[in-house]
Amino acid sequence: MAGLELLSDQGYRVDGRRAGELRKIQARMGVFAQADGSAYIEQGNTKALAVVYGPHEIRGSRARALPDRALVNCQYSSATFSTGERKRRPHGDRKSCEMGLQLRQTFEAAILTQLHPRSQIDIYVQVLQADGGTYSACVNAATLAVLDAGIPMRDFVCACSAGFVDGTALADLSHVEEAAGGPQLALALLPASGQIALLEMDARLHEDHLERVLETASRAARDVHTLLDRVVRQHVCEASLLLGD
Repeated sequence: MAGLELLSDQGYRVDGRRAGELRKIQARMGVFAQADGSAYIEQGNTKALAVVYGPHEIRGSRARALPDRALVNCQYSSATFSTGERKRRPHGDRKSCEMGLQLRQTFEAAILTQLHPRSQIDIYVQVLQADGGTYSACVNAATLAVLDAGIPMRDFVCACSAGFVDGTALADLSHVEEAAGGPQLALALLPASGQIALLEMDARLHEDHLERVLETASRAARDVHTLLDRVVRQHVCEASLLLGD
């Protein structure tokens, strides 16, 4: 990475984007008929697939059932071919468990779990190609899959990463920008209320810069919401046409 200029004097990044500009996002809902809900998303070269089952009866011990709300179960995995490093990750390795926990915390804040007591909602997310912003792509794919399953939510959950390079806050980091090792954070936002579902930082950042980076991530998450809302509306229109409404 030595000598690589992440931000040019003209304000352009390695991939030609401006500081606050998102990578291209493409998404589809209802990609698996067997699941209650499913979605596929591409954010730049990062590609993720999410499927949702439920609400359904608790699987395994009934002692796990919560009397006042649904149990949200999230599992994360990455395909062996998702990165240039062909390393086989065993199911349930530390990174997968941490990502699954973060996803569960995120969606417990958004799903109206009190409407489905003593039940379970399963969210499975797999990364098919990783090129930065993995957590964000997983959240955005899972949001579309939960909506596709018809599970009530307080709001969309929209996620985006942000970093800080040469005194400038950058939105939606690519793998090259993440690998540079500068301060970066991941934000999951409920855009209507502005509530933060999850905020994670993996490097130290001076408090003088934190507000600027957080605002950049928040603005980018709202831009993601605009795009996801368009995907949902298009999916509903297509479903209505198929049903003849």
